[in-house]
Amino acid sequence: MKPEKFRVGLIQMSCTPEPDENLRSAVVKIGQAAKQDAQIISLPELFLTQYFCQREEHAFFDLAESIPGPTTEAISEAARKNKVVVVASVFERRAAGVYHNTAVVLDSDGVIRGIYRKMHIPDDPLYYEKFYFTPGDLGFKAFDTHFGRVGTLICWDQWYPEGARLTALQGASVLFYPTAIGWHPAEKEKYGATQCDSWQTIQRAHAIANGVYVAVVNRVGHENGNVRGNAASGPGLQFWGGSFFCDPSGKVLAQASHDKEEILIGEVDLRQLEETRRNWPFLRDRRVDAYGAITQRLVD
Repeated sequence: MKPEKFRVGLIQMSCTPEPDENLRSAVVKIGQAAKQDAQIISLPELFLTQYFCQREEHAFFDLAESIPGPTTEAISEAARKNKVVVVASVFERRAAGVYHNTAVVLDSDGVIRGIYRKMHIPDDPLYYEKFYFTPGDLGFKAFDTHFGRVGTLICWDQWYPEGARLTALQGASVLFYPTAIGWHPAEKEKYGATQCDSWQTIQRAHAIANGVYVAVVNRVGHENGNVRGNAASGPGLQFWGGSFFCDPSGKVLAQASHDKEEILIGEVDLRQLEETRRNWPFLRDRRVDAYGAITQRLVD
């Protein structure tokens, strides 16, 4: 029988130009989170490297790897050693010329319980992900783990209520969002506070609308997409951290700073989830017979 409560850990980390160093750091931080009694732990999006999608560079496809592969093997060992579940975001090489931005769910015995391939792929200044990633083709998924049933989406997915809803409908009690989001330095003063508030608000809304916990883990620090000395010029991105964990009523239970590495710990209480849904029965009152048009681009 699954426990009625379990603890999540969110590893807000900065990333260096050296992938091996980032992997070692992630493994150490998984152990630190486990010592704080975290049972399901998430790393940020594409934690192995600095955020390389700031430019279109064919050489960066060499960073991709298969699943299972070296990164999942190292994280699997950390999960098994610490007896924790880990959500790890990996640049997946599926086949020659086909690459995905993929979240891997590794159980406390080190076994891969499943993968989720990022569905929504952005293309904005310094976020040129369409160059690198094929859109996910597995749909939205929830996974049974030793401690509970969870869902994971990735970064740009966090703006879409459809993804949150479809994952929650599969029984996920918590939605994890590994993330790499930051400010363009020239825009921070004018737009920064509003951008960050919108980011948190939309995800808190997912918690409320679906009666689930939401766990969001971002990276932190200024990056130019420097990978093994292959650095770019220009302003780069200032990743704003701000990782947070909220309950099914949207209340933020834990939040990280904008400027340093941290490990957040939060508790999922399935009884609270039950009580919230009894009082706010949004899933009960859905008009599933009336939503067919949602599959259209626009309703003319």
